[in-house]
Amino acid sequence: MKWLTNLFAPKEVKEPVDPMKKYLIAGLGNPGAEYVNTRHNIGFKVLDRLAQQESISFETAKLGAVAEYKLKGRTLFLLKPNTYMNLSGKAIKYWLDKENIPVENLLVVTDDLNIPFGTIRLKGKGSDGGHNGLKSIQQTLNSADYPRFRFGISDEFKKGQQVNYVLGEWDENEKAKLGERLDKSVDAIKEFALGGIANAMSTFNGK
Repeated sequence: MKWLTNLFAPKEVKEPVDPMKKYLIAGLGNPGAEYVNTRHNIGFKVLDRLAQQESISFETAKLGAVAEYKLKGRTLFLLKPNTYMNLSGKAIKYWLDKENIPVENLLVVTDDLNIPFGTIRLKGKGSDGGHNGLKSIQQTLNSADYPRFRFGISDEFKKGQQVNYVLGEWDENEKAKLGERLDKSVDAIKEFALGGIANAMSTFNGK
């Protein structure tokens, strides 16, 4: 009889989440084991640190790996695109549309050659700065007005060695400092979701 009772029991209806309380945190990188510890994959590494801290797991989904994180009434979708860096915009646009997330609630986490190693710089908008991932996002969204989180990887490479540098692994000195920088990055993401981009900028930029 239990199956009969269940058959006619009212189905639980999920309350829709207010779009303004939904966030897409997109960490940029390249999929594949050979890229895991490269400088270019810092976006993936920051999101992995957040997932590790909060004991949440990524699941393979359309155009990337996705984890859902609840933070004080807000829902953060953590996205690691599997489209490779040059097509990052495709995955981000898909998940913004799928979850009905406003573009001001998007935060793109990426590497930046133009700032010192480990330095955090958040901005509400800006140019792609020659970064192929940001270039793809700007083209796909047809806008540069979206928040971004740039993690400094410095420019300690010889002329003509930029590609090898960004796709190279962290050196021993960087590895020793990376853990603390990842924790600080996670704090910045939480501040963005709780207090907005302006508060996150004033609290974490240059730190």
